[in-house]
Amino acid sequence: MRKPTDLVEMETMLLARHVHLRRRSSGTQLDRSAYVLLSRLHIEGPMSIGQLSEAFSLDASTLNRQTAAMMREGLIERIPDPDGGIARKFQITPEGVRKMQADRAFGVAGLDRVLEDWTAEEVADFVAMLKRFNTDIERLDGRPWPRPATEA
Repeated sequence: MRKPTDLVEMETMLLARHVHLRRRSSGTQLDRSAYVLLSRLHIEGPMSIGQLSEAFSLDASTLNRQTAAMMREGLIERIPDPDGGIARKFQITPEGVRKMQADRAFGVAGLDRVLEDWTAEEVADFVAMLKRFNTDIERLDGRPWPRPATEA
């Protein structure tokens, strides 16, 4: 008999596959890494390469390539540290916000279609379990992900 965690692994693998295929075939404006990075900057505000490296557990050279590409696309910009520090920080641009929000709206519309037959209580239960799952991963990893202040 399969363990419950075997079933969780299977379902999370399928979820990742569905999300990946949907983004690839959708014509969304951003690749996954840009979307995630923009989401973090939008919630947390300007961040340095060091802060991004810590948040994403990526080396600086990888982030330098990603941020350079995003700067060329006008999604982010470098600014002096608003807190007066030495390191320059990256901040999301209005174009970055626009594209991130467009991609998010596309994703929400897709979820609306998937969940259209679910009750409000079922959706709330799913959100609570998914959030618990994610925050437990973040706790074990030591890298909590900030949530929007307006989140319930």
